[in-house]
Amino acid sequence: MKQKITGFHKDELDDWVAELECRHTQHVRNNPPWTNRPWVETEAGRASRLGQMLECLKCDREERPDLH
Repeated sequence: MKQKITGFHKDELDDWVAELECRHTQHVRNNPPWTNRPWVETEAGRASRLGQMLECLKCDREERPDLH
């Protein structure tokens, strides 16, 4: 199920994580050649993705978001 990106934060390993409107999160790593997301490396790039849709596999599996 697609969900809007509402924000970003870094995890304990210094990797970027997208915060979704459903309250789930998803890593958005730039790890070529497997994932090519150079936009995640800059503040302007991340800001340009706010409001865009991202597939949430946790919603597809009907998992409840972690509310911590």
